[in-house]
Amino acid sequence: MIAFIDDHRGAHGVEPICKVLPIAPSTYHAHVAKRRNPAKRSARARQDAALKVEVRRVFEENFSVYGVRKVWRHSNAKASMLPVAQYRD
Repeated sequence: MIAFIDDHRGAHGVEPICKVLPIAPSTYHAHVAKRRNPAKRSARARQDAALKVEVRRVFEENFSVYGVRKVWRHSNAKASMLPVAQYRD
């Protein structure tokens, strides 16, 4: 939805698009602000972004066949201590 608004905001503006879509203009603007300045993201979101890099690295090092449990075990064996509950894309 955010990408759609980004693509069409020049022609229609944010508020008219948000009236049609189920999203508040303030939600859109908050998302854009966080995208421009990652320091405005929550601590959890910043941690997830860092973990995503590690998960992707382990996954690709193992021929892209490891599942969640094997990625977690491999990462813990390497002492990076990835929390298992934070795997999401």
